Amino acid sequence: MQLNDLWAAIGLVLVIEGALYALFPDGMRNVLKRSLNIPTSTVRAAGIASAGGGLFVIWLIRG
Repeated sequence: MQLNDLWAAIGLVLVIEGALYALFPDGMRNVLKRSLNIPTSTVRAAGIASAGGGLFVIWLIRG
């Protein structure tokens, strides 16, 4: 993997996240408020699952 690919991936994440906040500001605010009530272990498990899913997609594409 080249460093340019990493920067492109980070840029794409920022574009997608920024678009969500720009298009649905009230919805994103509600999501953030509700996320405060989610237990830490659940947030951690979701993060691990998301990272694992992302690695799997990269493995499929780069495989």
